[in-house]
Amino acid sequence: MADYYPYRIATRRGDLTLIWRPGEGDAPDGLAIDDLGRLLAFHDLKALREYCDRNGWELAWEGEGTLDLGVVRRWVEHPDLGPVPAGLLLDAWNFFEDLSHSLKASPPLPSQGSIHDSAYEKIFGGEALEPAAGEGAWTDEETAAVRELLRAGLDLWVQAANGSGTG
Repeated sequence: MADYYPYRIATRRGDLTLIWRPGEGDAPDGLAIDDLGRLLAFHDLKALREYCDRNGWELAWEGEGTLDLGVVRRWVEHPDLGPVPAGLLLDAWNFFEDLSHSLKASPPLPSQGSIHDSAYEKIFGGEALEPAAGEGAWTDEETAAVRELLRAGLDLWVQAANGSGTG
């Protein structure tokens, strides 16, 4: 089984494909970086494949999806503009965690506590954003904590993408 997976991010300037790798043992999952500690990001699949071939990395292409951070940004900045799938917010949350672990020189995401833990558990039910979900819905405090975390993640993404080593 391959240890490297393409991870596509939709951006305003076109899609970028990153290389995601599961952590070994107790190590966190992460994204590939270059020798200078910059995020590896590819504008086209040919460059991605060539880079992986040069480094002896086999990519697993099953289950590849696209994370649309524009939709996440819209929810963070303008939550009243309409609903967003809870799964998308969960994917973004996990992506930002992996990104934060990968970029050693970047500021970490905000500290997470019990409010984040509760919000994270509720998002798996798929109704965290639905007020009618009763106890399964996020409280105002949980929503604000998630919004703050995702805002920091989006800022981290912009910093990483602008300084990325692209192929």
